[in-house]
Amino acid sequence: MNAKDQRVAVVTGASSGIGAASARGLAAVGYAVVLTARRAERIEAIAKELRDAGHAASAHRLDVTDRAAVNAFAGSLARCDVLVANAGAAYGADPVESGDPADWLAMYQVNVLGTLHTTQALLPALIASGAGTVVVMSSTAAHQAYEGGGGYVAAKHGTHAIAATLRLELNGRPVRVIELAPGMVRTDEFAVNRMRGDSDRAAAVYAGVDEPLTAEDVADAVVWAVTRPAHVNVDLMVLRPLAQAAQHKVHRKH
Repeated sequence: MNAKDQRVAVVTGASSGIGAASARGLAAVGYAVVLTARRAERIEAIAKELRDAGHAASAHRLDVTDRAAVNAFAGSLARCDVLVANAGAAYGADPVESGDPADWLAMYQVNVLGTLHTTQALLPALIASGAGTVVVMSSTAAHQAYEGGGGYVAAKHGTHAIAATLRLELNGRPVRVIELAPGMVRTDEFAVNRMRGDSDRAAAVYAGVDEPLTAEDVADAVVWAVTRPAHVNVDLMVLRPLAQAAQHKVHRKH
């Protein structure tokens, strides 16, 4: 395939976890992947790994909450066929009564505004591709509240609202909008970051749970949804481990 004809997939939050796994998965099925994240050294290492394996990959340091930087990044791309809007974060597990508004704001900025910035900036290229796809990475938290999750639940409800509204507004134009809502996923960093580096509290999230989802499980769903025929839109896919029936219903071995 001529390089200029190769489909391009942009993955935000690609320095670890679901983002990194999605970049690897999309590269494996033939996409030229553009990895973006704030940690340049991490995405550069993954891009090199992919290039060494014979795939087309590049890295671009990007903070999705910085609209000017997102616009400049979008302007640097020759084409974009897929956007995996994966960048997100959770901070704290406090009840609404005592939650820190700064945490709520930080989660809103990255989960909601970050998704908005990247989607708006790349939509012209996605439309111009003739068969564009936006994958919005939400969460089961976008669909069901749980105690101690108010700020994150509110933010992920925001990402769900973007996906649902954008799908309506783009009807008739050649861009699919896919929402993926993972449940309990065990990655290297997510729970540790949420618990502010407290590895014991992070480990307790998964204690006794038989096989939480992995980043690769979610990436497999991303690749499957993106590679459906262009007329097939996977509106919403909810993924949970077998042990998790709902946000509040998790089987734990004792």
